[in-house]
Amino acid sequence: MAVVTIENLSKIYAGTAKDSARPKAIDDISFDVQDKEFMVIVGPSGCGKSTLLRMIAGLEEIDGGTLSIDGKRMNELSPRDRDIAMVFQNYALYPHMTVYDNMAFGLKLKHFSKRDIKERVMQTAKLLEIEDELYRKPKTLSGGQRQRVAIGRAIIRRPKVFLFDEPLSNLDAKLRSQMRIELQKLHREINATMIYVTHDQTEAMTLGNRIAVLNKGKLMQLDTPLQLYNFPANKFVAGFIGSPAMNFIKGILGKDSNDFFLERSLDCKISLGTDVPTSIQSKVGQEIEIGIRPENIVLSTYQHYKPAGCLLEVMAFENMGNEQLIYLFLQNEKIIARRNSQEIIEIGSRFFIELGAGNIFYTETFDR
Repeated sequence: MAVVTIENLSKIYAGTAKDSARPKAIDDISFDVQDKEFMVIVGPSGCGKSTLLRMIAGLEEIDGGTLSIDGKRMNELSPRDRDIAMVFQNYALYPHMTVYDNMAFGLKLKHFSKRDIKERVMQTAKLLEIEDELYRKPKTLSGGQRQRVAIGRAIIRRPKVFLFDEPLSNLDAKLRSQMRIELQKLHREINATMIYVTHDQTEAMTLGNRIAVLNKGKLMQLDTPLQLYNFPANKFVAGFIGSPAMNFIKGILGKDSNDFFLERSLDCKISLGTDVPTSIQSKVGQEIEIGIRPENIVLSTYQHYKPAGCLLEVMAFENMGNEQLIYLFLQNEKIIARRNSQEIIEIGSRFFIELGAGNIFYTETFDR
């Protein structure tokens, strides 16, 4: 299919001078999307992810840097000359046309024969399991069916690159989960280069071969889902990737015999165990900030650390069926922990807290 190369790409909207201190919409971003790769671009609202996708599509002008597909510069080419297809969040189907005509429209503009058009439409409809919907109008379809039609209209052209701009955001939770599986299956079957934008890090983690994390127009980190989760490059990525988010806790680092602890106050010390990162061990007596995933927080009804364990009160909980998410107060700070769903939790219950050994991040070691 195609390799997409992004080199020092920048975007400045009208009204912001190029020498202004205001942040750029896209700020000097560089990375490659490999042939047949499923690349996901993720970040919070306003981070620039959709702007970047629209720059790749040719719908936004490039103010700096170079965009290439298979080594060919795309900066000055119109969208129709880039050999890409884009699936939008709102489906963008023609309401007066049937599913068949929506999917066939692009091929008709390229003057394909009726026979070739019918063959491609039927092949694509079979792939997306919408053969029975071909002669219905979009208004009679469900959200999931409309999204399949929009995807079908894109893949029927067999372009070099597929672009997806938050295509599942209008669907309910169950259908989104189903469509994620369908998109993975589709990627394997058509073996195409895909770039997918979402604000949902769960989508990003489940779909992407690699994930580009954006914040305020800058590329924070680009890596595989597991690497992002286990080895975040900075505090933003650590807090953004993972559901629920990583906890960040400040305190004075102490040591008693071989056991390290985080002292919040004289009557609140959180055990870190003996196996803490080497970058932390030299900070005894100093205030530090650590990060820890909710699954690595240990809650107990009895006190492990002597003489002053840290007792936290449950402010809320969510029973997810297979697990519970417990929200606790740590001296007015919110802490989230995962716990077995079979255990009975009540609002106002109190637990002592420990942090799982070997799963602690020292935030000052993150790249700034």
